[in-house]
Amino acid sequence: MLRSMLLAGSALFAVTATSARAAETPPAAPPTAPADDGQTAPAEPAGEDIIVTGAATRAVTQITNADIQKVLPGISPLKALQTLPGVTYLTADPWGNNEQNISLFVHGFNAQQLGYTLDGVPLGDQQYGNYNGLSPQRATISENVGRVVLASGAGDLGTASTSNLGGTIDTFTSDPKPEFGISAAQTVGSYEATRSYVRVDSGDIGQNTRFYISGVRQRARAWDFEGYQKGWQANAKLVHDDATGKLTAYFAYSDKAEPNEDATVVSATQTYQPYIRPFLYPNFAGMQAYLANQLPYNSAASYAASGANYSNYYSAALRTDYLGYVKYDWNVTDRVTFSNQAYFHHNDGVGIVAGPITVAGLPQLFSFYYPGVAGSSPTSTANLARLSTIFGGSGLATRTTEYRIDRVGGISTLRAELGNHTIELGGWYEHQSSSAYRRWYALDVNDPSSPYERPLDLANPLITQYGSEIRVTEIQAHLQDAWKIVPTLTLQAGFKSTFQHARQRVPVQPIPGSFTGSRELPVGRINTDEWFLPQVGVLWDATDHEQVFVNAQKNIRQFQTSAAAGLSPFALGTQSLFDFFKDNTKPETSWTYEAGIRTRRPLDLGPLSGFEGQISYYHVDFSNRLLAISPTTTITAIISGAPIIANVGSVKTDGVDAAATLRFGDRFSLYNALSYNNSRYADNYTVGAAQTVVPTAGKKVPGSPDWLNKTVATLNGDGVELQLIGDYIGRRYATFTNDLKVPGYFTLSGRIGFDMPLSGEGLAKKLNVSLNVTNITDKKAYSTISVGAASGTYNFFPLAPRQAFVTLSAGF
Repeated sequence: MLRSMLLAGSALFAVTATSARAAETPPAAPPTAPADDGQTAPAEPAGEDIIVTGAATRAVTQITNADIQKVLPGISPLKALQTLPGVTYLTADPWGNNEQNISLFVHGFNAQQLGYTLDGVPLGDQQYGNYNGLSPQRATISENVGRVVLASGAGDLGTASTSNLGGTIDTFTSDPKPEFGISAAQTVGSYEATRSYVRVDSGDIGQNTRFYISGVRQRARAWDFEGYQKGWQANAKLVHDDATGKLTAYFAYSDKAEPNEDATVVSATQTYQPYIRPFLYPNFAGMQAYLANQLPYNSAASYAASGANYSNYYSAALRTDYLGYVKYDWNVTDRVTFSNQAYFHHNDGVGIVAGPITVAGLPQLFSFYYPGVAGSSPTSTANLARLSTIFGGSGLATRTTEYRIDRVGGISTLRAELGNHTIELGGWYEHQSSSAYRRWYALDVNDPSSPYERPLDLANPLITQYGSEIRVTEIQAHLQDAWKIVPTLTLQAGFKSTFQHARQRVPVQPIPGSFTGSRELPVGRINTDEWFLPQVGVLWDATDHEQVFVNAQKNIRQFQTSAAAGLSPFALGTQSLFDFFKDNTKPETSWTYEAGIRTRRPLDLGPLSGFEGQISYYHVDFSNRLLAISPTTTITAIISGAPIIANVGSVKTDGVDAAATLRFGDRFSLYNALSYNNSRYADNYTVGAAQTVVPTAGKKVPGSPDWLNKTVATLNGDGVELQLIGDYIGRRYATFTNDLKVPGYFTLSGRIGFDMPLSGEGLAKKLNVSLNVTNITDKKAYSTISVGAASGTYNFFPLAPRQAFVTLSAGF
């Protein structure tokens, strides 16, 4: 049955959909825990009690493991949040795992303006080609998630993040179970999808110690091309309770390969605009015919007509991650706790693209390293033929961006109850080392390479275009007090301080002019310190059934520290631009104001037995917005541009989230969440030497829909559960000037699950079979959109078609 979802970790009442069948509920959050906004992953639940009162002052919602897996077994924790108010999460695959085409908006803020943690460990800003973290779906196996907590307005002061400008998403892993058991699940479905999961819980092995180990293998063909999203993951977690506290240790391994498609370019001048833009691998002969069609290079009619929507041979992201932490929660006294956590993360990744040597300015780039015939154009037939020979005779080149991340850090929190005050003092430290190298390799016509492996001649590329090494130190501290003025009224106030010290060295500089818009990558340091980011809020238990909350908080987004990409000062194209940036550019900041009311009431109105609801209003003043003003207009360019990064004004946001759950006994429930967001730019900005004005003042923030509506209906019978999820996404503007937009659309997904009857004499304690169908109506629409730099153009990814998956799960 459908039930309201409550943030039990901070005793907050919030609304969403959850299961009421205890037999189907995996480990999740307990009904009570310290009032820390879910920052401490608690023990296993004793039941499904709904908590109405609490000690936090912000809009916070959560979704539990049971409901995450009902959306689709193995789904990304972030994708599952799509059912919550104010959230837009889109990808071109049904699991939400492919990181290349993720689009996430919460209250008008995009994915890189939110904060992310796993059991308190920072996960970075989720930029594709990440430099300071990893995605939640790589940090833990989906089935091992206990709950995911969304603070949609402002995150907790103690959140370990440098990017939580517009809220936080905290993922918590489930604890080991108190009794020995084995859980297993097998999913098969559309497009050769298969997912195998197993987990072994030790139970208590003595001295209140228990652990689990688990693993998963997933393999699924992309629905629109011959690429296989596949990988292995393993998790292990140990918990030990003693007389003075709790010790937790966690380790995660992830090795994933995710082939990527390209977005379709939409513009007034682009006459060929396909719905899908897949790669051609493994059809190498077809790629050769597409390139040449028995004619020299790109003079083939089909190739020339495709323009910016040309086809690559393949593209993929290969990522290997190791993540671990040790944490001890020490109960110093019955009123004082001291929590300390140490963590590490190592990532080794590579992004690969194999495509035509004639596109995206590549002949010009290659001419810097392999000068052609004197006096002839880089695109002349003679020079293109020469380049083809150099790159293996295939007419293709393989480009890699090779990543490495090493992070170590620690988080400490001291909490003391002093009379009517709960004082919290905390700190976070992280040292981060990352590197990024751009290289080009030959693609041998007689031995074409694969998207699932790095080039075999990795040590000897034809070109190393650039190499960057970046070191970053993050320090953050916070102090807050929750003062219970009277039993029904709590005042919470505090502040945090954040400091980021970063430096870049460049072992391999690009040849001046070879990296579009760049003469060099900058070398040096950039430090940003913010001493006082305040927060104040009030929580009032107005009645036994209603809570009223208000909150105001200031946040900052520290500068990105990625190399040669993103809104990073280290990606600027000259040393002088970098020095100018240091002296004149400010980090993005926001003031977020929230107010709302929550209610939960049992009812006796015929079949209607209960009601839970929440309505909240928010206003955001977003200042010092950063924008990459690129010298190029083609955002799909393979060699990419080196943009100018500047503050271009502010954004004003107003919005309302309203959610409610109607319960009809134990058999049926209906949940609906309606959200409105109005995020508008307050200023124009200028581009180019001519200072051309881009008229963005008063325009809506592109990519973020104005209206959202989510509906979940759940019907329970004896051993049978039927669930339907409806999702309406309103129109989205696709350019900063709002001259182009994509229409809204509605999708429907569903699940039917059966608890198989057991005799009680066999090994199995639980046996369930379920059928999930996504995009039931087979809707065609625009999923993720890549916003156009100014006007007249944007890119889009397609919406995945209807797919069906059958899952058999068992517990022993």
